[in-house]
Amino acid sequence: MSNIAEGFDRNGTGEFIQFLSVAKASAAEVASQLYVALDQKYITKEEFERLCSLATEAGRKIGALMRYLRKSGIRGAKFR
Repeated sequence: MSNIAEGFDRNGTGEFIQFLSVAKASAAEVASQLYVALDQKYITKEEFERLCSLATEAGRKIGALMRYLRKSGIRGAKFR
């Protein structure tokens, strides 16, 4: 969430996409850490599946926003 906010506040679409990319990678990192938590028995398989699904969905939505911004031609407020 912090990467998305910081990128948005940069007022340029290119920079925003860069920060969205970091946020998308962070969602993948969360999924990776969930495997560790499952292996160490910190969470149940049911918790793992629910949380991993949420992390995957967040990554997909961020990726969709990135694709939209790339195709949109929107450059951002600092280019007005």
